[in-house]
Amino acid sequence: MGRQWLHAKRAIVNERKSKISGKITKEITVAAKLGGPDTMANARLFAAVEKARKASVTRDVIERAIAKGAGIGGDKSSLEHIVFEGYAPHKVPVIVEVFTDNHQRTAPEMRVLFRNGSLGHTGSNKFLFDQVGLVEAYNPEPTIDCEAIAIEAGANDFALLHADQNDDIPEDQTGVRFITERADVHSVSTWLKDNGWSVVTSELGYAAKSFPELNDVQRNEVGEFLQAIDDHDDVQRVWAALK
Repeated sequence: MGRQWLHAKRAIVNERKSKISGKITKEITVAAKLGGPDTMANARLFAAVEKARKASVTRDVIERAIAKGAGIGGDKSSLEHIVFEGYAPHKVPVIVEVFTDNHQRTAPEMRVLFRNGSLGHTGSNKFLFDQVGLVEAYNPEPTIDCEAIAIEAGANDFALLHADQNDDIPEDQTGVRFITERADVHSVSTWLKDNGWSVVTSELGYAAKSFPELNDVQRNEVGEFLQAIDDHDDVQRVWAALK
């Protein structure tokens, strides 16, 4: 076998990095399409560009993605926003946000993914979620008063966020998810950036109203289902009622 296993491992890692970079690039295009090309006036775009830089996405690729989303130049975005509702195994509600340039290809592929998941299926469930603003950020101060920060920033609520919940949160930092009114995402993001926080996510999203009780085996099954959904190239966000 020699070192063939090492080459295979590198290939898998490189493929994963390529997929992550592709999703980040699409996120930049989407953010520019929704909020314009100015990173200072578009909190979601600012967070996406910072994430791209950390992932070593080149400046040219970032600029092309912004131009495409904003409709600047000849390569204009034709991405369509689609929301799929359904249930993971054990009746866990799931909302999947997709941006695709081919609805006729993506829609049946998503339905297959839901059917392939054990006990997973599509079905209306938005009434089980609140649509809110979500800002995820981290700070180097370990004893910072997060409740006071949330009040100062103008957020409605907050929850501590650990590194295993968001790959962009360093393990030695205090990570927090701030929940805001939909119209307050930008102002909360701006306040945090101006007060020593590194913002990694700034967007509209879905917060579950309740969470099914699951044991460890069931939680792992749901996790595997959600990972399979998230691995699809056109999927940008997966929201689930999973603690």
